[in-house]
Amino acid sequence: MAGQGTGGGAYDSAQRALATGRTLRRNRGHVQIHAPATRQPAKRLALAERQIADLDAGIARLIAEDGAMARAREILCSIPGIGPVAAALILAFLPEIGRLDGTQAASLAGLAPFSREPGQRTGRSFISGGRKPLRDALCRPALLAMRFNPDLKVKHAQLREAGTPAKVAIVALMRKLMLTANALVKADRLWTPKATFA
Repeated sequence: MAGQGTGGGAYDSAQRALATGRTLRRNRGHVQIHAPATRQPAKRLALAERQIADLDAGIARLIAEDGAMARAREILCSIPGIGPVAAALILAFLPEIGRLDGTQAASLAGLAPFSREPGQRTGRSFISGGRKPLRDALCRPALLAMRFNPDLKVKHAQLREAGTPAKVAIVALMRKLMLTANALVKADRLWTPKATFA
């Protein structure tokens, strides 16, 4: 798990494929609720659930075998919004976490804002580059943090009240989560309220 040779991409691809298959089977189950052949989709759904659970358990074992990584996962999972799967993806796609400054962490996640200035005209800021799987791994935690992380819930409300578009506000929360995660791993301490980093 520590680095690009750890199978982070393979884990991400397998997890996404299984999750997509599970969603499709669930949806088919709703459509075929009155059909006589509902047992087969239910079996396939159960198989997908088991495969996802086995994959997640295997990743958890690999992380647990590495003391530093296990501690980093503990810290990440202490942050409201980040669960075991998101923590595993962050560790897979940002093995440098805790050894970076805030700007580096945001840049590697592709969450650092860049100003577009063609000629004399100043354009809007945008995000670009970085490790897309890492950025993708932060999206769902940001949506959860918007509801359950007291600090980021307030931040999101402030952004929306100030007229910030919804998608831009979510990206801002993703950046806050990345900065907070990196700073906490660097400091080797668990999350506490107000432990966000701009």
